[in-house]
Amino acid sequence: MNEFFKAALTHEWLIKYATEFIATALMVLIGNGSVANVELKGTKGYKSGWLVIGFGYGVAVMLPALMFGSVSGNHINPAFTIGMAVSGAFKWTYVPGYLIAQLLGAMFGQALIVLGHAAFYQKTEDPNAILGSFATIDALDDGTEESRRPATINGFINEFIGTFVLVFGALALTKNFIGSDSLREMAQQLGNNASVSDVVSMFKQQSPVFPLTYSGSLAVAHMGLGFLVLVLVISLGGPTGPALNPARDLMPRLLHHLLPETVLGEHKGDSKWWYAWVPVVAPILAGIVAVAAFNALYSL
Repeated sequence: MNEFFKAALTHEWLIKYATEFIATALMVLIGNGSVANVELKGTKGYKSGWLVIGFGYGVAVMLPALMFGSVSGNHINPAFTIGMAVSGAFKWTYVPGYLIAQLLGAMFGQALIVLGHAAFYQKTEDPNAILGSFATIDALDDGTEESRRPATINGFINEFIGTFVLVFGALALTKNFIGSDSLREMAQQLGNNASVSDVVSMFKQQSPVFPLTYSGSLAVAHMGLGFLVLVLVISLGGPTGPALNPARDLMPRLLHHLLPETVLGEHKGDSKWWYAWVPVVAPILAGIVAVAAFNALYSL
């Protein structure tokens, strides 16, 4: 156990945890901030539509990837972290630190949204609009007990499909980016179990131009990730929101539950905890399956 903590709490990994916290907070701040702008009464973006939310979340994922992809891998999603760990592509030693950072980052990002939109929560009369700026709920829910079962089933299916596409697509973009095939061929020629990172290190020493080319290819991949999230929200987001990320839903929902009506207004409503397990369990299962499927086809 002592060795476990020593490995997990080195300076290098503490920086990675801090980066995951910042990146997740930024993702929630921009993503749920776009939802708040559309849903909360009185904002200048009030009722501006689903495309605003789609673009908001697309950029919310793309920017942290561009900023921090080379530092922590920009997981910003427990489903991705757990999926990678189950497949052996990420050490379990570092999973707790990543999950804690992601969860706390999501809550911090949401708290900043509340701070900036406090006056507009007070103006909003629709409890679902208030909750929607924190967490997700399936569109089949109409507030009755009878609607909970179909909402849960539909929500689970959509969250699973959406997260599978997100995780599989993120791996495809960042592992099979333009030029990666040439790097893999070079690694095979070097032998001795050389990896793509070994080839990159070698070329960094020999050519000042190569790192720029390599970084440029990855930057394009990270931009593609943003567009992937954008189209997922637009195409599959109608039924649920969507979450596609346990941290993005669970911690803001918890904050919604904890904040009093004096902050969120008299129409705050309930946090719909009966649904809360769906955007946690479905994405984690989908993440595990997506990473396993990608690994089986292309090898991580």
